[in-house]
Amino acid sequence: MGDVQRTDYAGDGISEADIAATPWQQARRWVDEAVDRSQAGSDVPEPLALSVATVDGAGRPNVRTVLMRFFDDRGPGFVTGTESTKGLEIAATGGIAAALTWPAMFRAIRFRGVAEQLSREEVAGYFGSRPWASRISAWASRQSQPIEGRAGLEEAYARYAAQFPDHGSPEDVPVPDFWGGYRVLCDEVEFWGGRRNRLHDRLVFSRVAQGSLDDPSAWALSRRQP
Repeated sequence: MGDVQRTDYAGDGISEADIAATPWQQARRWVDEAVDRSQAGSDVPEPLALSVATVDGAGRPNVRTVLMRFFDDRGPGFVTGTESTKGLEIAATGGIAAALTWPAMFRAIRFRGVAEQLSREEVAGYFGSRPWASRISAWASRQSQPIEGRAGLEEAYARYAAQFPDHGSPEDVPVPDFWGGYRVLCDEVEFWGGRRNRLHDRLVFSRVAQGSLDDPSAWALSRRQP
C-alpha cells in the first residue's frame, strides 16, 4: 500500500448552543445550505444523494445511494421499485438507515428508524413530475433482477417508449404497479460535523415520545464521542 492521503477536516462542527430546537429544523437548515452551495459551485454535485441501508433475512446489510425526493417533518423519502432488493428487504424487516453526506462541507446527517411506504397519491404526484424518459425507464427496468447484457434493457425501453409516446402530459405514462417509494420514520437523527484532529462533533436527537421531527417534546439531544 502506498502513501495514505490524509485530510484534516477543517469544518466548524456543530455545538449544543448552535443546533436548532428540533431535528427537522436543523436538517432543513443543512439541506438548504447544501443545495445553495451546489447551485453556486461544483464541490457539492448531488446535495440530495441519500445512502440507504437495509438488512436481508440473514442479517447482512445492503447499502446503495438514491436521491432524496421527499423531505418534510415526517422524514426523508425516496422512490424505487418496490420489488427491488431494497423493497423486498424493507417488506421483510422494516428496518432502515439513511445518510446525507457532504464531504466538502464536512457535514453529514444520519437517520435511523423504520420504513413506511409512501401513499399512492404521493408517488403519482412525483412520478408525473419526472421527465418522460425517466418515466419510461421506470417501466423498462425491473430493479435488481438479473439481465443478460445491456441490449435487453435498451429493447425494453424502446418497447415502452412506443407503448407510451410523449405528448407532453404527465398522464402519458402511468405509474407502474411495481414502482413506489418509502419514508424513513426516524427514531434517531444524528448531525455530524467534521473538526480538526479527528475531534468531530456528533449531536444526536433520540426519540423519547410520539411526534414529528419538528415536535420538541418528542426528542432528547445528546453528544457522542467521535
